[in-house]
Amino acid sequence: MAINLSKGQKVDLTKSNPGLSKITVGLGWDTNKYDGGKDFDLDVSVFLTNAAGKVESEKNFIYFNNKQNENGSVVHTGDNRTGEGEGDDEQIAIDLNSVPANVEKIAFTITIYEANERNQNFGQVSRAYARILNEATSQELIRFDLGEDFSVETGVVVGELYRHSGEWKFNAIGSGYRDGLAGLTRDYGLA
Repeated sequence: MAINLSKGQKVDLTKSNPGLSKITVGLGWDTNKYDGGKDFDLDVSVFLTNAAGKVESEKNFIYFNNKQNENGSVVHTGDNRTGEGEGDDEQIAIDLNSVPANVEKIAFTITIYEANERNQNFGQVSRAYARILNEATSQELIRFDLGEDFSVETGVVVGELYRHSGEWKFNAIGSGYRDGLAGLTRDYGLA
């Protein structure tokens, strides 16, 4: 049975699931009724950071145009441009045992493509979530529902996997960014 997290909660992933190495991180959302005449296109980006929280190489910034890191241990499975339908809108496949040793954190973010030009923000997004599945069994291990705490934000750090004493843990962050992807790349050391 999945562990449901609240914002700010941290939970062990590998210690309580011995032998777990291959996981899928699924992220999903719905958009509210919107009469602005433009489609919503939300994108998942992943930042692989060092202990200081900075991305050391462009290859460690994973998104729809750079679908995997250098050794292929973290892979974006593809861009969903509409968010239509049930289930995960975008997924990231991760082999925890193969993540390079210099990567201490794997941060999962969602941003709205061309949010300012389209006059869109996370106040118009509902039912956003992240979940972690055991790839071998498809069992949902962890789920974090973001709630409706956002209004003017155009980007959200959903959560992060991080190393702690040789094990992987998950931190449910749910922190919004008004300046979307530009703010995220700046804070993760890419700008």
